Amino acid sequence: METHATALITDPMGVFAFLAGIVALVFWLSGTRRLQPLFRVVPPVIFVYFLPMLATTAGITPSSSPLYSWTVPYLLLFALLLLMVSVDVRSILKLGPTALFMVAAGTFGIVIGGPISLMVFGDWLPADAWTGFAALAGSWIGGTANMVAIAESVGTSADAMGPVIVVDTVVGYGWMGILIAMVGLQERFDRTARTEAMGEASRRLEEQGDDRRPLTLRDALLMIGFGMAGAVVAERIGDMLPAMGDPTIVSATTWAVLIVVTGGLALSFTPARRIEAAGASHLGYAALYLLLAGIGAKADLRAVLDAPMYLAAGALWIAIHAAVLLAAARLVRAPLFFVATGSMANIGGAVSAPIVAGVYHRAMAPVGLMMAVAGYILGIYGGLACAWLLGMVGG
Repeated sequence: METHATALITDPMGVFAFLAGIVALVFWLSGTRRLQPLFRVVPPVIFVYFLPMLATTAGITPSSSPLYSWTVPYLLLFALLLLMVSVDVRSILKLGPTALFMVAAGTFGIVIGGPISLMVFGDWLPADAWTGFAALAGSWIGGTANMVAIAESVGTSADAMGPVIVVDTVVGYGWMGILIAMVGLQERFDRTARTEAMGEASRRLEEQGDDRRPLTLRDALLMIGFGMAGAVVAERIGDMLPAMGDPTIVSATTWAVLIVVTGGLALSFTPARRIEAAGASHLGYAALYLLLAGIGAKADLRAVLDAPMYLAAGALWIAIHAAVLLAAARLVRAPLFFVATGSMANIGGAVSAPIVAGVYHRAMAPVGLMMAVAGYILGIYGGLACAWLLGMVGG
């Protein structure tokens, strides 16, 4: 791999401009009509990660830069704070016990599935594979933001992230295809299910209003100032708190992440949540994608060659997750809709869950979205619990 000294672009601002340009190009292309079928199969996040990796492998960008040491703590905390403040916890609680129980069951399946899979395949994987599994757990519970947060918390190396992204894409979207194909089993599965829970969830969701408004200069400055100030304060407090675990699971970064996530959720019950009406979560995701591009630029493309055993481990992991969901569905007599949507609320997140929900019941796509947001809240806490278990197995 090219080093910092031999890369074509070495100036930190030049590297940032190049990576920001890649992110902008990817999202511009994703909106073009001709390429939309491609991006429905391969989401933009994959290109945002792998194109910078290719650039570093080709010697355009460096594998190490002062830029990366700045973006990881601050862009991550900035993004998480804005995303958490934007969550409508009250609306999520209105989904009803069946929907929330199935989301939690899916999370539990991920938490226990990772350590079991690592025990089975650990002998064929690198010694630090558990850190990659921990990052994958974050993705499969709460999405990209939690993947990055958990990866930073446990010190997942750039090389270990390559196979993880491959597994996240191939196994995650492969499972989504299986769930869509299972729609033909819905009538048979639901013969003994309590289908009234779906109507209740849909009815409660319709009570919500849409208060979106155009972004103003005041809004933008408020979001940036609030987000960056909160990120710096959380990072400073995290540095003062002790590390925990052997191997370390709760690091200074972990403390900072927990502070912004928990603090952001608390603020979501206050008037501070009004910044979401102007699109605070969109700004949070923008920061997150810039951060992910920087992580990709640090990675070695050759690490993807380790993916075959990771793929097998990921398949077993998903199988355990599915078994837990099916057992939970039988316990509370949940319809297949909640099995599929509860799974995608974890594995796929806010993009995939509404799609799968709409396949099973066209009018229920918003329910899938809210279930995904519920899974996102569980993400950082469930991801850290899984990381702790993975550290015990492979650390």
